[in-house]
Amino acid sequence: MQLLNPDEGLLAIRLARGAIEYTIVKKPKPMVHLTPVFSEKRGVFVTLTKQGQLRGCIGFPYPVMPLGDAIEDAAVAAALEDPRFPGVGKNELVDLDFEVTVLTVPVTLECDPQDRPTHVEVGRHGLIARGFGTSGLLLPQVATEYSWDAKTFLDHTCEKAGLPRNCWTKNNVEILTFEGQIFTGTFKGSV
Repeated sequence: MQLLNPDEGLLAIRLARGAIEYTIVKKPKPMVHLTPVFSEKRGVFVTLTKQGQLRGCIGFPYPVMPLGDAIEDAAVAAALEDPRFPGVGKNELVDLDFEVTVLTVPVTLECDPQDRPTHVEVGRHGLIARGFGTSGLLLPQVATEYSWDAKTFLDHTCEKAGLPRNCWTKNNVEILTFEGQIFTGTFKGSV
């Protein structure tokens, strides 16, 4: 997968910010010239924080739409549709920071379940736990932010899926890994 260069990272940030500002305060979307990578189907998550606390995080783990569209859709959903939080109000925009995380395609971790921690690289891999009709995802930066080891990261990913913490040790639970390229931005001074 082709990585985004720093200029494309800035474009990703402008797309996310512009989509949120357009939706919440009806500010016109910025005119940006998108490079070909934004036409490729990619997974992406947009994370919003306010004073260091999570305010919304929504995305697409799989490449289901062109990256440019996925960034805009995920940004608006993170601001207004994360069921854990009320929608972001226009007076909050200046206090928000955000991350755009562009994902590689998730791949199944092919090893004995007991060996999974040795195949998870904290700080590099994000995880998806899938089983019993449910799934949960944690981005690569989450384990680093909380100083988790691989076993703890696996436990929390299972918990995010609504499964028992140690379910990653079972054959009937699938664990997938992916990587993410992270770009950060702020709304300060932009509204």
